[in-house]
Amino acid sequence: MIARVRTADGVFEIDVEAEEVLREVDEAVDHERLDLQLPRLVAASAAGSTVVAVVDRRPPLAISHDAGGTWREAGGGLPPGFAVAVDAENPDRVLYAGRNRLYLSTDGGTFWRSLAPELRDVEAVAWATEP
Repeated sequence: MIARVRTADGVFEIDVEAEEVLREVDEAVDHERLDLQLPRLVAASAAGSTVVAVVDRRPPLAISHDAGGTWREAGGGLPPGFAVAVDAENPDRVLYAGRNRLYLSTDGGTFWRSLAPELRDVEAVAWATEP
C-alpha cells in the first residue's frame, strides 16, 4: 500500500509495507472534509461506516464503526496527531500522523505500530489510489 504524505518539505509517497520513502511527488494531499459534531476536532477520515477522528486530547482518536452513531476512544499510546486516513478498500487499515512519524493500524484502530520513516512536520495523509 502506498500513502501520500504532505509535509513542510513537500509531498512524498511512502510504501507502508516496506516502510520506506519512495519519492517526492507533485500531488495535492489535503484533509478530508467531514461534518462531525465532535469537540476539539483536528482531522477526520471515513470509509463506509468507519469514521476516525483526530481530536486534541488524550487519547487522540475517536473511532466509529456505525457512521458516527457511537464512538470509542483509541490510540492511548499515540502522540498528539495532525492527520488520519482510512483506506477506502479496507476500512480496518488506518494511517495516523503525528508530528514527524506515521502509525499504522490494520485492525480498525485497536493496535498501532510506528513506521520507520521520519518526516518533518506532517500536515496531511492520504492513501494513494495508484502507485
